[in-house]
Amino acid sequence: MSEASLAIAVPPFDVPRHVAIIMDGNGRWAAARGLPRVEGHRRGVEALRRTVRAASDIGISVLTIFSFSSENWSRPPAEVRELMSLLRRFIRHDLADLHRSHVRVRVIGEREGLDPDIAALLLEAEELTRENERLTLVVAFNYGARQEIARAAQRVAAEVAAGRLTAQGVTAEVLGRYLDASDLPDPDLIIRTSGEQRLSNFLLWQAAYSELVFLPIYWPEFDRAALEGAIVEYRRRERRFGGLAAKTGS
Repeated sequence: MSEASLAIAVPPFDVPRHVAIIMDGNGRWAAARGLPRVEGHRRGVEALRRTVRAASDIGISVLTIFSFSSENWSRPPAEVRELMSLLRRFIRHDLADLHRSHVRVRVIGEREGLDPDIAALLLEAEELTRENERLTLVVAFNYGARQEIARAAQRVAAEVAAGRLTAQGVTAEVLGRYLDASDLPDPDLIIRTSGEQRLSNFLLWQAAYSELVFLPIYWPEFDRAALEGAIVEYRRRERRFGGLAAKTGS
């Protein structure tokens, strides 16, 4: 789908404000072509670059990517090392371009226990781009939704123990304030590639009223046309948020 066709099908004010993506299928893409899994991950980085550019051009405000889950540490050590190497190269090589494109980088997930150089790179990305406003790129790294909710509950428990909050005052709204990047809007649209139809511990709290679009293509094949197609599908949905009247997420 071309940029012109998207403009006709999805008026700018109807573009979802926040899109989240589960980037799935790198290994299967490589295996289908007789290539090593690492080549799938490398091609996945190229797909990420395309997607960030497309999201910025289309007018999406927040793009969240599931880059590395807390469960991914159980993968073979060689694959984990390669994934960390790709992250390092992405930040070192792409951060300047992201900054010039006015992209703000945010990182969610557990940072305790990360290699010091990885933790430093994540912090550098956030600090350098802090004032950018065109697109917020949220990188879910060493992230698991259940772990995020547990961390939020621990913070709330500490507030109760300190007397700054009562148990009766713990509401869904209050707990939500202690989640990672709680200042950002919940995702309007969550896309998963590879044909799998599950959230896999991704943004479980924030996805309560998100529209879900599952695409049969592997992540390295994802491009602007795939993103535009998912947005067109999103616009076909009626978002009621538990009520009777449809609402728009933009």
